[in-house]
Amino acid sequence: MQTDMHADAKSAAPLLQVSSAADCLAFMQGGCELKKIRPSSRVYCRFYMLDPDLSCLRWEPSKKDGDRARLDVSSMREVRTGKSTETFLHNGPLFEHLPEEAAFSIIHGDDYQSLDLVALSADVANIWVTGLRYLLAHPSIIGGAGVGSLEGGPGDGGIAAVEGSLGSKMRSDWLKTEFAEVDEDGYGIVSEDVAVATICKLCPGIREAKVRLRFKEIQRSKEKLTSHVTLEEFQEAFCELCTRPDVYFLLVQLSQDRECLDPQDLRLFLETEQGLSLATTEGCWDLLKRYEPSAQGRERGLLGVDGFARYLQSPECQLLDPEQLAVCQDMNLPLCHYYISTSYRSYLLDDQVHGRADLGGLIRALQSGCRCLELGVTDGPEGEPLLGVNYGPDISRHHPHHAPVTIRSALEVVNKYAFLTSQYPLLLYLCQRCSPSQQCTMAHHLKKVFGSRLYTPEGLSVGLGGRAITLPSPEQLKGRILLVAKKLPPEHEGSDGEVSEEEEEIGGGGPLAGRRMTIPGEEELGVVLVVPPPSQPRKLRLHKELSDLVAVARTGSRSFYTQRAGYKKAQQQSPPSSPVSPGSPLPPELPYWTMCSLGEGEAGRLTSESPEELVMFTKRTLTRVRPSSVRLDSSNPNPQGYWKGGVQLVALNQQTPGAMLDLHRGRFSQNGGCGYVLRPAVMRDEVSYFSAHTHGCVPGVPPQTLRIKVISAHNLPKPQGSGAKGEVIDPYVVLELHGVPADCAEQRTRTAAQNQDDPMFDETFEFQVNMPELALLRFVVLDDDYIGDDFIGQFSVAFECLQPGYRNVPLLGLAGDPLPHSSLFVHIVITNRRGGGKAQRKGLSVRRGGRRGREYVSLRHTGIKVVDEVFKQANGPLKEGTDLRENAQSSTATFKEQCGLPAVAKLKQCIQSLATRLQSPEGNMGATMVLREGYPCLEPLISLPEATRKVLAAYDTMIAAQKQLIGNADGVQERIDQVYREGMDLHEDFPRLGEKEGLKGRKLSKAVESFTWNITVLKVRRPVY
Repeated sequence: MQTDMHADAKSAAPLLQVSSAADCLAFMQGGCELKKIRPSSRVYCRFYMLDPDLSCLRWEPSKKDGDRARLDVSSMREVRTGKSTETFLHNGPLFEHLPEEAAFSIIHGDDYQSLDLVALSADVANIWVTGLRYLLAHPSIIGGAGVGSLEGGPGDGGIAAVEGSLGSKMRSDWLKTEFAEVDEDGYGIVSEDVAVATICKLCPGIREAKVRLRFKEIQRSKEKLTSHVTLEEFQEAFCELCTRPDVYFLLVQLSQDRECLDPQDLRLFLETEQGLSLATTEGCWDLLKRYEPSAQGRERGLLGVDGFARYLQSPECQLLDPEQLAVCQDMNLPLCHYYISTSYRSYLLDDQVHGRADLGGLIRALQSGCRCLELGVTDGPEGEPLLGVNYGPDISRHHPHHAPVTIRSALEVVNKYAFLTSQYPLLLYLCQRCSPSQQCTMAHHLKKVFGSRLYTPEGLSVGLGGRAITLPSPEQLKGRILLVAKKLPPEHEGSDGEVSEEEEEIGGGGPLAGRRMTIPGEEELGVVLVVPPPSQPRKLRLHKELSDLVAVARTGSRSFYTQRAGYKKAQQQSPPSSPVSPGSPLPPELPYWTMCSLGEGEAGRLTSESPEELVMFTKRTLTRVRPSSVRLDSSNPNPQGYWKGGVQLVALNQQTPGAMLDLHRGRFSQNGGCGYVLRPAVMRDEVSYFSAHTHGCVPGVPPQTLRIKVISAHNLPKPQGSGAKGEVIDPYVVLELHGVPADCAEQRTRTAAQNQDDPMFDETFEFQVNMPELALLRFVVLDDDYIGDDFIGQFSVAFECLQPGYRNVPLLGLAGDPLPHSSLFVHIVITNRRGGGKAQRKGLSVRRGGRRGREYVSLRHTGIKVVDEVFKQANGPLKEGTDLRENAQSSTATFKEQCGLPAVAKLKQCIQSLATRLQSPEGNMGATMVLREGYPCLEPLISLPEATRKVLAAYDTMIAAQKQLIGNADGVQERIDQVYREGMDLHEDFPRLGEKEGLKGRKLSKAVESFTWNITVLKVRRPVY
């Protein structure tokens, strides 16, 4: 009888609008179908209901007689959520099809037996869990005490003891106060317009039409002849429309069913769920006062459901780490160590051939944080250069209704907006086709408009071999503008000279000439391009006055191939570092800073065929990728494909919205949006190994597991241009993970059919992230439609900027603008344990694995005996460190499992659960905590049930594993450090050792690669905690 519950839940909508425990109990008394899971792995469908006197749970049909097909509430010990009992854990593969979010278990009896159930949806499971936990926390209402009639529903009284709970009374009094403020006559009634406006004020984002419709329904149900609203009707409408079930269920879980949080409850929530280990009681009081709307709650230090909802929707609970809202990275490293926000011809409207120039595009690019701006310049009339491309002699023929834009006006706009968003340096990428005379005019404009802001390195010092010194840092260049363009050789004399100007076309010739290739990321389009042969470089007369202003010389792809050839030659005599060590023969290099500009096709080919060499090249040289010339519609390539290859500047058409620009914004929303983001450490270290094409673990980087629970969405707007589709939308959420190939994955929630603008999803997804520093997460909300799924909103964020816990995801529109009050509500957990593969929708339980399933990091053989002997010494401590870490993690996971909590639970939550079990009915504790050698141990004081003894045994095992880890970690780390130091000493002598072993050419290159791999592993793996 095992059916696919995911399909059942697809169209399942909330069966009851829940705003109180009374609503939950009323639903349970009405009953519903649940799936009963037996230890034998059999699944039975049964109809479960709560007795009218709340004393027991019954089910039917059953082979048992009526007295046996029941479970007394008084015998229940606890209610667990998810698949956390032995029945689920020991039969995991058989129950994979049952959704984690809809599963719950009732633990009962002295021997802690479990009744394992699965509801039709997460909503229904939450109602049962909330109602049962409320009964366990309030035994006085069981068996008829305080029970009134439930037939009229919660609005007519319901259960007196429940309706009188602290949280609901506080909320009722607050709404009464708000109603009294708008009831000017004091008659207890207000007009419908006033009632609607008041609710919209108290609950920002709710649609006025939705509120008005609810009041109309109330009037019809009561057959009222007037549209005036009473206090009771106002409260009923507000509680029904403005109570978020997801927030209510969470609140009840945290408050031990009091329906409000005190400072201690809130502090525990901040510590265990939100990752705020330094939360204080004083800080919680301050938070209560800021977000609790009722005066009574603020005075008593209580946070009700409305205040809790306001807090969860506040900036404090947004997904993006607030630390990233300001510059928080080291800005004192060379420019080539950063990704740089780059625009491509953002001054053009429409297409790339006939598009007219517009200053608004430059303004928008600078306001969005771009730090590299491209300007195309051509000769204009009367000796004044113009902004744009391919202007002919008759300029008016191209755009008769629009006057051309002069380069001076463009420079003035750039100067005005250059540093309003970011103070860090602006690179002005100049592509000019001007005559020497107009170049001279342009040079005068540059000096006059920018003045001291224009950075012109005079007498640039050079290192050994004639190479320019390292690029300055963003901090050193704050407030400066650097011109990137063609440059005359420093020894050139005369007023102008000739330089080669590569054509801006795909491939750019070189070794790829004549090859057939597709645009990276768009292979499915079937567009095959042939790389043209390397034509003779176009010669350009360059005026020396303009050349002298250039801070970074622009070069083409030939500079990469030249350096690569030089490195291969130099490798025969140099240590395996990147770049080649100073004392060795060097490849030809210009004595000034350069930027290599690649077409997207050629850059894509390099990331696939020469990923290590491209990363090596970018460790020292700024590299830029421009969109293909076939993108006449100003579309954009996928920037992630080039970032993973180390490319610092991926130029995008900022005027073209879409997924590619979303990823760009997600990457550069971090670090204060300043336009500079540090590249991963493996792309910056002198001796390191990284391949952009890796399909597995990155050496030395422990993989992390990302678990995302998409709980709900709120205030979703209709898709743009969907007016004919009616008011109802069918939304679903897509989660995209972008990164190295091993990380790329995509999953989606079910469609919330006919669920309008506030759908509930309650679905959990898991991703394994092998390279966290490169990963980007994108949420996309779409409207499911048989014609085509319409875009509603999205949000993109860097993996390392994610905040754990319950988070609000603000949705952005197609152009990147915030959608008012529209958001997703999610729960984020990041662990360093390996998950069950990438992007699988599964439960949060962790299955224990023996040592046989462990993955130990391996070091590579270099083929040089003395080097391999050194690295061989690290195998023992690396394995020992992995065992120490895995034993500690595995024992902790077992302890959580025995406590009936998911793997994502915090230890503080486990201790609280254990304390509840150890407490006798008389209130005495069944165990005491003592310190043994500085470690907390639990000693039983009384005879405990077997289930509780298992938990204590798991606790002892966890403490022993942690003791082993702490006691041995320093010694293991020192042994790894020693091998690392010896390896780096051999690095200087590597060429001679390789020559002694007879390694040449390809074999030597392989030895170099293995050496850098091993050094990378040892450097990152040194901490074993």
